[in-house]
Amino acid sequence: MGVLAYISGGSNVEPERHLLLAARELKRSFPGARFSRCYRNRAVGFEGPDFINFAAELQVASDAAAMRAELQRIEALCGREPGAPRWAPRSMDLDVLLFGDAVFSEPGLVVPRPDLLRRAFMLGPLAELAPARVHPVEGRRLDALWQSFDREAHPLTPVALDLAAA
Repeated sequence: MGVLAYISGGSNVEPERHLLLAARELKRSFPGARFSRCYRNRAVGFEGPDFINFAAELQVASDAAAMRAELQRIEALCGREPGAPRWAPRSMDLDVLLFGDAVFSEPGLVVPRPDLLRRAFMLGPLAELAPARVHPVEGRRLDALWQSFDREAHPLTPVALDLAAA
């Protein structure tokens, strides 16, 4: 059966092209992948072009490390260089947000993602995709966490980009 995992994806370098490519690869690697809408938001942590972000639900048959390796393969396919600077424009960024109800920390992967509750571009699309999902540490539903988030300080603008059709 596997595990339901949730990821965040985003790009600010030719974002439409890279997001559609990533969505096609995610659907090939994780059949039945579901996607939130896409949202435009300002770059966080550096000055740069706006990002377009989304969340995806993946049915994962492997462990979290193997899933992360597949996400890194997709990032590379989209042109992301290994070891690229963290606070810089990027062609693709795929981050594990939740892996079932697991809570763990290992080199290169902390679940649930520590900044999930501080980043509108992660929490907003995730709450849209899986509103009734309970955060395994906070013990609250994602839609309730999003309701209490300061959305005015971190605006998200919907973008007409259909990843499900990619």
